[in-house]
Amino acid sequence: MHAEWRKSSFSSGDGAACVEVAYSTEVHLRDSKAPEAGTLHLPASSWASLLAEISAPPSAI
Repeated sequence: MHAEWRKSSFSSGDGAACVEVAYSTEVHLRDSKAPEAGTLHLPASSWASLLAEISAPPSAI
């Protein structure tokens, strides 16, 4: 994979809770504190659906 890894803007400055994402033909996610632990690969459409879901306001029950 030749994509550039980017750290989440929500990651804290002290290195806690860090997630990195890289875009190529699919989306790749990893823990920046343990990148050797593995990478999650998602189709771009699934990534877009995930972002839409977590960005949406909570639905009223």
